[in-house]
Formats: sequence, structure tokens, C-alpha cells
Amino acid sequence: MTIPLIATDLDRTMIFSEAAMGPEQFGRLDLRCVEIHEDAPLSYMTADAVNMLGNLAATAPVVPVTTRTPKQYKRIELPGSPFRYAVVSSGGRIITDGADDKRWRTQIDAQLSDAGADLDTVVAELTSRIDRSWVKKLRIADDLFCYIVVHTERQPAGFIAEWTGWCAERGWTVSQQGRKIYAQPATVTKSAALAEVRRRLIDDGALDAYAPVLAAGDGLLDADMLEAADRGIRPAHGELHELGFHREHVRVTATAGALAGEEILSWFHAAIPGTGAA
Repeated sequence: MTIPLIATDLDRTMIFSEAAMGPEQFGRLDLRCVEIHEDAPLSYMTADAVNMLGNLAATAPVVPVTTRTPKQYKRIELPGSPFRYAVVSSGGRIITDGADDKRWRTQIDAQLSDAGADLDTVVAELTSRIDRSWVKKLRIADDLFCYIVVHTERQPAGFIAEWTGWCAERGWTVSQQGRKIYAQPATVTKSAALAEVRRRLIDDGALDAYAPVLAAGDGLLDADMLEAADRGIRPAHGELHELGFHREHVRVTATAGALAGEEILSWFHAAIPGTGAA
């Protein structure tokens, strides 16, 4: 058995806010803060998960794969870092040795010029569909995609279905992750960026050409990565769980919240030669 390539989403898969955990876990688990934002703790991992991720990164190539922009990603102090590669902006950028990979972004921008509606068109349409009674913020991320932060309890029941339909006809994907609703070009995917990282690791001898790809994620924007992986795992919470996403090669955790993060890391560890089978 060869050492696998480990690819993992971050928010609600590996790291968790207090809201994502809920009061029962937040008040009961032994937690470590891994992100400070605006002088306040924002994201956490359990103490066991911190140790497991650090150990995992010492034995296998680990690639964080996130919807976060480069700036948002760099706020996180992940155990096992620095990582040689990270995929950010949902595949729109690759971070190589801490620096933005300009070549990859140029390739992405070239793809976008021939694919569906442009960002300005989507933002204009989104603006026409929302108001301050239920939307706190509208943000453009990395000149690539946009998202809104909503009061979920006030969110109109039919918004996601209607917005998804409009975007799909114009080559865009919609995903809701907690309070955030994303819209991004369908041609930008985590799986494509991860495939590029895998190719580079093989080319420079850091990864065996036959090494399996193991992936973890909780949201619709992770689905393509899970589909493309040799084996995957998703937590028993989040967008994919609510959508009933099941594939033969994708395991579902028995636990939810931050405990699912621990379970995912245990599953990754079991795939390392000499530790058992995942």
C-alpha cells in the first residue's frame, strides 16, 4: 500500500465555529482555538483532532481545500502547517509554499472568459433578489464568486431553489453552508485544482503515481472532490447530509459536529500503511 494524498475541506469538516458545534459540544469538548478574527476566537478543533492532524501531516501529504479566499485561509493556524499546497477560493487559486500560484489563476481566468454569465451579471441579479430584512452582508470574493450572509430564520423558503435555478441556467453553482449562501462559476472546482496539485506532487517525486486520493468535505462545493476521490468521507451534518448525498465509495461519519472532525481524521490515519485499513 502506498501513502495516500489527503485532501480535506476545512470549515464544518475539520474546523468548527461555536455555532457550527452547538452549545452542547462547545461547552463539553476539550477545544483548541485555531483562528482569531477581529480579536476574537472564531474556529476550533478538539485537542485530539489537533494532535491527529499534526501527526497525519508528518506522515502523508495533506492538502487543505477550502472555499475561503487566500486572506481568510491565512487566518487559520492549522496543526501540521505550513502545508506545501493548499487549494483556496473553491479551486480558483492554489497556494504553493505560502504564495499564490499566478499560473493557475491565469488558467482559471481564461476558462471563465468563455463560460456562462460573468460575476457582475450574477451580483446584479442577486442584489435584485435580496433585502436587508434577511441578508446581513453581500460579499464579492477574490473577484471570482459572491456570497451573502443571512439570518437563516428569516430566509425566504423558496430562495435557494429559485436562485439555484437561475444560476444553473447561466453556468453557476449555488451552495448554502450555514449562514452563508455562495454562488460561483461551475467551471471552478475543487477537484480540478486538487488534480493539478496531485500531478505536481507526482512529477517531483513527492507522491507515488498510484497513490490513492482520500477526501473529506461537508458541502455541495465539496461534492465534485468527493466524487473524484478514490475514497471519501463526509460528516453526518451539513449541506451534503441534508441533501442525502451518498456514494458507494464515500463513508458517512457516525458522529456530527467537531466529533465528526475527529472521526474523519481517524479514518485518514487508518489509511496510512501500517496502521490498518480505512
